[in-house]
Amino acid sequence: MNKNIYISIFLSLIILVGLYIYFGVYNNRVDDIKNVSPEVKIDSGQLVSSFILNEENANSVYRNKVVEIDGTVKEINFYNNRNTVLLYGHTKYTSVLCDMQSDQIENVKKLTKGQKVKLKGICKGFLKDAILLNCVLINNDQINE
Repeated sequence: MNKNIYISIFLSLIILVGLYIYFGVYNNRVDDIKNVSPEVKIDSGQLVSSFILNEENANSVYRNKVVEIDGTVKEINFYNNRNTVLLYGHTKYTSVLCDMQSDQIENVKKLTKGQKVKLKGICKGFLKDAILLNCVLINNDQINE
């Protein structure tokens, strides 16, 4: 019987921690990303370079932080109800993948390849590209020109 109590307490703690992370940390940052001041400002090429040179260090500096990024649009995709903007990295083979918030679709549709943009999102790390989630455009005046 004692074993079952310990298992129940352990599972309850895991669920509580998961709920705290989901509702307390992650969702609050996502909901108000437009109003959150960036913790880091960087150019897309510099972001990718820092991950390539020292991924562990770059993760400690950028991962799970609100990042404001300047870059040039490489590609725009609208697949599977996701809107993504790829910014050029430091070579033609690397990029910053910016997964846009759904309320940004009209602004994303106005973007063109080669356009300089400023975005803000939460950096999640690096695979082949640096990845930012929940991104919003923060230079809307340039989009409407």
